[in-house]
Amino acid sequence: MSKSKPIMIVSGVALAAVLLGVVSYTATAPASGGASGSSAAEVSADPSAGVYPELEAYARRDASDKLAVGRADAPVVLIEYADFKCGYCGKFARDTEPALMKKYVEDGTLRIEWRNFPIFGEESEAAARASWAAGRQGRFWEFHRAAYAEGAKEKGFGTERLNALAKEAGVPDLARFAKDTDGAAARAAVSKDQEQAYALGATSTPSFLVNGRPIAGAQPMEAFTEAIDAAAKAAKAKRGAAGE
Repeated sequence: MSKSKPIMIVSGVALAAVLLGVVSYTATAPASGGASGSSAAEVSADPSAGVYPELEAYARRDASDKLAVGRADAPVVLIEYADFKCGYCGKFARDTEPALMKKYVEDGTLRIEWRNFPIFGEESEAAARASWAAGRQGRFWEFHRAAYAEGAKEKGFGTERLNALAKEAGVPDLARFAKDTDGAAARAAVSKDQEQAYALGATSTPSFLVNGRPIAGAQPMEAFTEAIDAAAKAAKAKRGAAGE
């Protein structure tokens, strides 16, 4: 790695922190009928607008990552920083994410990488660790769907509730799930994700990076499609310039 690269990454993080900080909002249950995060930065279809290439390095592209979906070599990576007690995160998970998976993940354009970013206290932390534990048995996205179902967060995320969600998600070994949830590895994994989000300046959930472009809030579908389409276009142009 060149000596200049760490400086570039720090600079990119600082710029993203300003953006995410400016558009940060209090994540509560979304207002009925309205799109959340209306104060968030606008997303331009210009492939270069609002993009910090240094931040693309935050994509892990690890084929063994249980908290990710989509090809590891997909041209676009959407990183999602979210909390299971966040109402806006639930809205995104129910209304937008499935459509993005169908439109972009299934055709190989997009990879979605989850980052646990619990900011609402002990139950948020517990749910984050539980999601990681479910992922250890290949059931993260099923747990994610159950935990973000309409009305799920109102039931809380106590121990019994988390076990019920794991059962609903089809986690095969519930004893192992309980042990993993309370284990040091789960705490370390969640802490690593939190530290990354805070370093980016995220103070509320959900927050996103799309190939280095920050997006804050559960924005309408169009905001994500514009960002993904622009990123895919830029990635194609880059491959063409490299003669691939």
